[in-house]
Amino acid sequence: MVINSICFAQKSNDSISMQKELSEVMINATKASKKTPVAFTDISKNEIEKANLGQDLPYLISLTPSVVTSSDAGAGIGYTNFRIRGTDPTRINVTINGIPLNDSESQGVWWVNMPDFSSSLESIQIQRGVGTSTNGAGAFGGSINLTTNKISQKPYFLTENTLGSFETLKNNIKFGTGLINNNFSFEGRLSKITSEGYIDRASSDLRSLYLQGAYFGASTSINAIMFHGHEKTYQAWNGVPLNFLDTNRTYNSYTYENEIDNYQQTHYQLHFNKQLDEKTSYNVAAHYTHGEGYYEQEKLNESLSDYGLNDIIFSFDTISSSDLIRRKWLNNDFGGLTYSLKHKMDKVDLILGGATNHYSGQHYGNIIWMKYASNSQFDHQYYWNKANKIDHNIYAKADYKFTDKTNLYFDLQRRNIEYTFTGPDEYNSMLDQEVNLSFFNPKFGLFHNLNNEESVYVSFAVANKEPNRNDYVESTPNSRPKHETLYDTEIGYKKVRDNINFIINFYQMMYENQLVLTGKINDVGAYTRTNIKDSYRRGLELMGSLKLNESLNWSANLTLSENKINEYTEYVDNWDNWSQEEINYKNTDLAFSPNIVWSSLISYKLNKNINLEFISKYVGEQFIDNTSSKDRILNDYLVNHLRFKYEWDSKYFKQAKITLQINNLLDNEYVNNAWVYRFISDGYDPRADDPYVNTDSERGYNMAGYFPQATRNYLLGITLGL
Repeated sequence: MVINSICFAQKSNDSISMQKELSEVMINATKASKKTPVAFTDISKNEIEKANLGQDLPYLISLTPSVVTSSDAGAGIGYTNFRIRGTDPTRINVTINGIPLNDSESQGVWWVNMPDFSSSLESIQIQRGVGTSTNGAGAFGGSINLTTNKISQKPYFLTENTLGSFETLKNNIKFGTGLINNNFSFEGRLSKITSEGYIDRASSDLRSLYLQGAYFGASTSINAIMFHGHEKTYQAWNGVPLNFLDTNRTYNSYTYENEIDNYQQTHYQLHFNKQLDEKTSYNVAAHYTHGEGYYEQEKLNESLSDYGLNDIIFSFDTISSSDLIRRKWLNNDFGGLTYSLKHKMDKVDLILGGATNHYSGQHYGNIIWMKYASNSQFDHQYYWNKANKIDHNIYAKADYKFTDKTNLYFDLQRRNIEYTFTGPDEYNSMLDQEVNLSFFNPKFGLFHNLNNEESVYVSFAVANKEPNRNDYVESTPNSRPKHETLYDTEIGYKKVRDNINFIINFYQMMYENQLVLTGKINDVGAYTRTNIKDSYRRGLELMGSLKLNESLNWSANLTLSENKINEYTEYVDNWDNWSQEEINYKNTDLAFSPNIVWSSLISYKLNKNINLEFISKYVGEQFIDNTSSKDRILNDYLVNHLRFKYEWDSKYFKQAKITLQINNLLDNEYVNNAWVYRFISDGYDPRADDPYVNTDSERGYNMAGYFPQATRNYLLGITLGL
């Protein structure tokens, strides 16, 4: 958000207005404004609240253009994820008030660690493509800017409760003091969400806390924020075998009673905002995050040598393998400083900003039980390593008013990365290694008003992104992949009137050295991603809303796209001779990139108390690998939801609302995510021994797991506020 002029008069109402503006200074540097020539969508607090019944944030943004969501447990609670234009979550930059959220090593975001965080959000901005310069991981297809709650001028107390299918239950309380002595404000939230999940045993037990305190002076604000999340979820990561989808689509292969993921994370943010004069303001923010947890697994007939254990003697027999239970731990710390300076001149709005962030991650695994161990309290640590990553970036953004109708946009970023980790060298010895990378990410654009209702824009941006942790620690310096580069062109047209809004956006995202899974085994025996020289995403996004009358509104969007790899080689394991066979492809489809995605929302207001919404989402066919094979494809699907909201006037409550949401109204059975491993075995048919294996029409077999989503289900929420 961009701060306009702020009056420094001493009237109390002006002071309150100024305080509200100062609370927004901290995120103005990373968000797009209405004249920024990039493709973006804003979601307001009111829109968030309508859909916020306990499902994770990916489901709250699922109706925005080019977004496809999925849930391991099938019902939107627990492990959830989303893609933008087919781009996976590790390539989508996420910030909270300008503070990076992506894990520095894996570069992903796990929303399960932040249960009910949507209840503390003021707005969400989704930028598609490279977007504007931001802090943290490279935006390589999209970015999400989350802004936490503005201050409330008046005290409040609110509770939101949801009851739903699969024993889903959400309870929270929210409170705020309002402005105290016109200078201080405190707010908080306490939440608990539980669900058994649609998939068998895919339960979730989620708890979270949010606290915020703010001080406002004549030209200064200080905002301190703390939020904590603790998740305990039963794993459903294997998916469902293809042959089970028609007969047992809630199947979960994990049966060990404590096959859980148990992780907690606490975030601290301190923002200092200063308005120097009506033209100049700056923000400095310090942040720190600590996370710690594990996932526990039962493993059968494991080789002891894989865990650094020698053969053991049990009942006079030598044992070289055993059933065991292991925990894989992550203990990580992330902290740093972000800053921005905004200065307004006659024709130029200038923003200078950047960040310095440091990450430290300890990765280790313990065997906590082994079948043949003599000690019931067996505890053996079989690996431990530590990684450090320092990320510096600095950027300069200028919005130049070239004429009364035309603005020119410049955005230049320099990013430097220092990453140290333990990994194999040329001789497969595990040694401490270091990678240093430096990226220059320029962006240019033009925004032009055709008239009072119509405008056009064009932009070109370059983004560079480093490989992730697995790419480094599962390769040697000889096989280590290169960084990726993206060249993104966006061309758009907007028409805004009182009763109709329409946006059309064309994008072309050209990749150089994009990292994809090819099946190739590298020099340490790992299936790491491989650089492919040329690939692209090209598409057309149509967005619009229409106010038919005072009661009836319709909004919709449509994405038509082509997502291709020009040429690459697939490597398929041959189990008969322990080799790999090569298959060359040209003009093949990128995985998980449907060519058509659309959504629609029809809203009808029956009266001042009752509102109905009919929601539709369509996702076209998408391949689960990069071969364009019909053996490895997810069928298209259309899902409809119905939302009913009733608000009433109460002499006891300032706010009283009931929301009923029926998901998958027509009870469709559909799948929106999967994994696959392809291999050849002419001498042995593994299908009888593994339900996940299917024959391949070309040759050999596919081992694949699918993630079916819930059939018709319900969420009923009630909100009461004082």
